[in-house]
Amino acid sequence: MSEYEVWAPQAERVEVEVEGSRFRLAPAPARPGWWRGPAPAGEYAFRLDGGPALPDPRSRRQPHGPDGPSRTVDHGAFRWSDTPWHGRPLAGSVLYELHVGTFTPTGTFDAAAERLDHLVDLGVDFVELMPVCPFPGRHGWGYDGVSLWAVHEPYGGPEGLKRFVDTAHRKGLGVVLDVVHNHLGPSGNHLPAFGPYFTDRHHTPWGSAVNLDAPGSDEVRAYLIGSALAWLRDYRIDGLRLDAVHALVDDRALHFLEQLAAEVDRLAVTSNRQLFLVAESDRNDPRTTDPRRAGGQGLAAQWSDDFHHALHTTLTGESQGYYADFATEPLAALAKVLTRGWFHDGSWSSFRGRHHGRPFPPPYGHRLLGYLQTHDQIGNRALGDRLSAGLTPGRLAAGAALVLTSPFTPMLFMGEEWAAGTPWQYFTDHTDPELAEAVRRGRRREFAEHGWLAEEVPDPQAAGTVLASTLDWSEPAQPPHAEILDWYRLLLRLRRTHPELCDPDLEAVRVVFDEEARWLVVHRGPFRVAVNLGTEGPRSVPLGAPYAGSLAVFGGCEADGDSLLLAPDSTAVVRTG
Repeated sequence: MSEYEVWAPQAERVEVEVEGSRFRLAPAPARPGWWRGPAPAGEYAFRLDGGPALPDPRSRRQPHGPDGPSRTVDHGAFRWSDTPWHGRPLAGSVLYELHVGTFTPTGTFDAAAERLDHLVDLGVDFVELMPVCPFPGRHGWGYDGVSLWAVHEPYGGPEGLKRFVDTAHRKGLGVVLDVVHNHLGPSGNHLPAFGPYFTDRHHTPWGSAVNLDAPGSDEVRAYLIGSALAWLRDYRIDGLRLDAVHALVDDRALHFLEQLAAEVDRLAVTSNRQLFLVAESDRNDPRTTDPRRAGGQGLAAQWSDDFHHALHTTLTGESQGYYADFATEPLAALAKVLTRGWFHDGSWSSFRGRHHGRPFPPPYGHRLLGYLQTHDQIGNRALGDRLSAGLTPGRLAAGAALVLTSPFTPMLFMGEEWAAGTPWQYFTDHTDPELAEAVRRGRRREFAEHGWLAEEVPDPQAAGTVLASTLDWSEPAQPPHAEILDWYRLLLRLRRTHPELCDPDLEAVRVVFDEEARWLVVHRGPFRVAVNLGTEGPRSVPLGAPYAGSLAVFGGCEADGDSLLLAPDSTAVVRTG
């Protein structure tokens, strides 16, 4: 017999249905709102007040998808490798974001694990997996997942994820998992039937907010924190990336993020492992990563879209939408971000129509993740076009150098390291025809407002959209991809061998630039990272000290005393002395 339990505070009768047989559960005396009781082992579901069979909110496995019956998982049965692994610090590391379903043509954890040697050779430290909770169908980004304790079966389920993590650790790679606490997907979300998991007190872009501060929120917070700790404990994940934490609206004195961070720190101590949390936030609020003892929430790091936007605008010249704030003087914006962390640190944002952000503490650049491309910044474009679709290899090389020698914690997006020719498009596999059509129409309507023709916007439900977004592993050996890949490998080696190139102290960074001539030089101790993004050249770029040798050059570069002569779209990392 097995013991089943579920939180259903509004129900008057709860049954567990196992393989077609029903068994009554009894109220748990010491846990208000909880029901529990014995029943045979097997695939199971709960029935509330005689209603339909519903999957367990804390289901560890959904073998038949989000709407099917649940199954228990014996986490102690998996045989982990004997290789000791206590984690590695986030500070000083480089992350690599990948989507399991399109990282390889097979689209499974096991297939992704077979490509980990590529990442070891590249020189990254952590693999960041996009969300792996169950979602409808086979294909999707993962941000409309449900069953926050379970693993998407088409990827390989719980055992597949464990094999992937185990293999990564044996190769010296940490694993970060992207988790979504701010909303659940529109299909397969049965939580409202069980209790007040959502509240109308607050609203988000996805509708009612997750209940973090209304009646019943103690159990909701425990549900989310329990899920987070399960990934770290049962799957030996090293860190979690928390999606859109600005949508976690919480008016309680102890904010949910602070409570979660404290619990993760406690688990790190009791398990003798280095564990951490990374936030995606658009608030530009340093309190997200400030220590709890200093009044912060205590997360290890947060994504920095300001760095991305400044760099993207500098390289592409785009000025629509949120890029408008950075486009007037893009090199000045990039210089500000490299030396002060954020562009919007209390400054006026024309995109928002208000002032935004607050100053970032200078010594802690490693608390910001810096990136040239991410799943969002590519996939939310109408065609899912990567930078490689529109920029020269020289521009791509300049962007890579500015990311990988920055004071931030760098992150790459899968395929970026070889300028992948495949796009990264928005795709879904909704099994509900009405929802599928609504998503298709909504996507096309959104971009029609920006001048795109409906037939130009890829159909999210089409198999061809997923296929087009899948990496082509024949590219890295072919020109010009091989040249870009060698450049990334070289920059990552330099980052390892010269600590000044990854020094997180923003106050130690100096940037000199010419907005009109479009060159920029970043001072990193005795090193200089010089880029010429102009169309004329060669340009004379000042080093501020005598040239003492080149570490890496992409394009045309000649030394000229205290200056470099850089050809258009050229980048050089040099030593001065």
